[in-house]
Amino acid sequence: MRVAFNLVLESQPDMSVVGEAGDGAEAVRLADRLRPQVVLMDVRMPGVDGIEATSKIVASCPETRVLILTTFDLDEYAFAGLRAGASGFLIKNALPEELLAAIRTVAAGDAVVSPRVTRRLLETCAHQLPASEGPQDERLARLTAREREILTEVARGKSNAEIAAELHLAEATVKTHLSRVLVKLGLRDRVQAVVLAYETRLISPS
Repeated sequence: MRVAFNLVLESQPDMSVVGEAGDGAEAVRLADRLRPQVVLMDVRMPGVDGIEATSKIVASCPETRVLILTTFDLDEYAFAGLRAGASGFLIKNALPEELLAAIRTVAAGDAVVSPRVTRRLLETCAHQLPASEGPQDERLARLTAREREILTEVARGKSNAEIAAELHLAEATVKTHLSRVLVKLGLRDRVQAVVLAYETRLISPS
């Protein structure tokens, strides 16, 4: 699989494979030394697994984005990966163009998991959610009423366009509010915002 990924990535003028790792511990070491923009991370590896490796890479290399590779779209490890700091996940048999698009998306600072898929994943793995202080969580207190409303709709799986239509706002305004939410809560992207909304019980799995 690594050989196949190499062939696909190296065929692109804007991409270069800077390192390969056979296990999580090696991935952490290489990421710390090479500082890649994007890491493609398998979750099932000997020793340090992909979840632990993701957490360590995100902590030591905040500029590096991690894409989790899973076998199924509702793999419970994908949720653990998102909570560990991954910017999204891909199915291992994704088409080459999907892989390339995902890498470019996270390299640009966005997430690659659609809100609806993220919500389905969270609902499936809701039992893994930690105890929370509830909707009055101090993190949510940093948000204005409108920002909390936007975050709630994002967590329900709605796109910016859908939120704009429902709240009678311009789509650019929704994007601005969401950007402020991310900054105030110290989050990297939309996926992390959805995870936090569930963790704080701002929204509960149905």
